[in-house]
Amino acid sequence: MTFDIHSTFQNTINGQLSSTKETRHGINPATGEANPDVPVSTQEDVDKAVAAGQEAFKTWSEKPFEERVKALRAYADAIEEHAAEFAKLLVREQGKPIQFATFEAKGSAGIIRTQADIAADLKDEIIEDSDTKKIIVRHTPIGVAVGIIPWNFPHSLTVIKLAPALLTGNVIIIKPSPFTPYCALKLVELAQRFFPPGVVQALSGDERLGPWLTEHPGIGKISFTGSSATGKKVMESASRTLKRVTLELGGKDAAIVCKDVDVEKVAAEVVSKGLFNSGQVCLAVKRIYVHESIYEPFLKAAVSYAKTVPVGPGTEEGNFMGPLQNSMQYEKVKGFFADLSQDQLSLSHSDTQPFDDKGGFFIRPTIIDRPDERSRIATEEQFGPILPLLSWTDEDDVIARANNSNLGLGASVWSDDLTQASRIARKLQAGNVWVNTHFESDPRAPFGGHKESGIGTEGGIHGLRAWCNLQSLYLKK
Repeated sequence: MTFDIHSTFQNTINGQLSSTKETRHGINPATGEANPDVPVSTQEDVDKAVAAGQEAFKTWSEKPFEERVKALRAYADAIEEHAAEFAKLLVREQGKPIQFATFEAKGSAGIIRTQADIAADLKDEIIEDSDTKKIIVRHTPIGVAVGIIPWNFPHSLTVIKLAPALLTGNVIIIKPSPFTPYCALKLVELAQRFFPPGVVQALSGDERLGPWLTEHPGIGKISFTGSSATGKKVMESASRTLKRVTLELGGKDAAIVCKDVDVEKVAAEVVSKGLFNSGQVCLAVKRIYVHESIYEPFLKAAVSYAKTVPVGPGTEEGNFMGPLQNSMQYEKVKGFFADLSQDQLSLSHSDTQPFDDKGGFFIRPTIIDRPDERSRIATEEQFGPILPLLSWTDEDDVIARANNSNLGLGASVWSDDLTQASRIARKLQAGNVWVNTHFESDPRAPFGGHKESGIGTEGGIHGLRAWCNLQSLYLKK
């Protein structure tokens, strides 16, 4: 199969590219221009893909582990070979600056290789091996899985779901976001070179497609990344057939800044962790608690740094922030600005206008000085480049305030006193906690959230186990 990343974008069902009568298209968020047409899948397409997946599972699940690893490593090499082309496509559909798109595309190959290395440790566990019996705990594949991909990291999150599914003997149907379907469709098209028909499939669609997949009785596992509100709907739908679910959902990550830090340096670092990908990261810093004794100089440094952040189309070298990805998110973030006073906005924007008129969904970085802690910007996930700063004096109080959220994905502590920082970090209710950094990740470690930030984990040996059923095998001698 000839692979042209710039050609038509189609579904992949049972090893074959297919189109649909109805189509739709995404929007280039930097220009507002239409991207190419993509299929709008039907219920019949879903049924065909599930049936093909069930048939492929019979043989793929029996493949020796070494053969599955060999196929995935060859696939990783192909992704790396086409990384530059994928990066350009990623900029076009998602909007992120080219240097970060390149890092994401190249990083996807590394994710696959690391997962393959880790999977070698997913061995049977011997509970007992005596003269009379042997007890073995086995990790067996679930069957046909579905990976539901969000629009903020459409390339890397496709392989984050695809690789562990296939390594553990499952087959997978990728459902990309309607806003960013292009990289995922091409990743699955490329995969046909390396995997038998039906092992890796892709279905593009509208708002009907997700429920068709989560409700389908032939599917055994859903891995979903997205908002907490949608995640609850996915879990409710999957519960009707008791599908296994992994839900990686939203966050309201707190960064706690202690009084002993280098103010200029840490202000820039913390703010940058909130602005990366235009704030459209579940693990981005979304509220900053600064010790009262350094609050004013920190605020000044944060605002000064935010004003220097280059914003513009992802195709232009040097930009740190591109546009928000879609009009829905753009309007949502503008709604947060509507709740703020002109004094609050003028801190970051002398003209009190955070919206850049560049033909796309651009919003400039904005720092908010001590908003009401009950306000939307202090309590809801903004998923945009607007950061509230709040002050604190008492350690127990700031821990309680940071934990006072129904979300618990990530948090960080910034201090030159590692004893204090570690003490605070261990009391934070989040699945991922950092000291003197934020949202760094490692595919060898489990990634997941507490509370309404998710169910289960991805990454590491723990994430691989989430793609398996456990079987206790008793052998009487």
